[in-house]
Amino acid sequence: MKKILTLIVLCVATIGYAQDRETTYTIEGDLVKATYYYEDGSISTEGYFKDKKLTGQWTRFDKNGNKTQIAKYNDGKKVGKWFVWNDESLKEINYNNNAIVSVNLWKHEAKLAANK
Repeated sequence: MKKILTLIVLCVATIGYAQDRETTYTIEGDLVKATYYYEDGSISTEGYFKDKKLTGQWTRFDKNGNKTQIAKYNDGKKVGKWFVWNDESLKEINYNNNAIVSVNLWKHEAKLAANK
């Protein structure tokens, strides 16, 4: 009886652990929207595929739901302006046909002007 109870507990624990959100795919016209998740079920990345290649806008989030990256693809190649956020800065990366054209970096300034 103890063996059966132990087996049941292990099965329930395994099933519970396996309930992590798996990637979802939704058809939107001629595109397939992919949504990837963190272990806690929050969204980590969203974007589109066309003919099995990255296309359009892809957005990445941290575990709190804040955007950390916006990227653009065309036929699987990096194009346009990409934005990457972190606690200290915002980086704008310009791509053309998978090649970096320019990079701009903005940092938070901690100094404030004050009248005395």
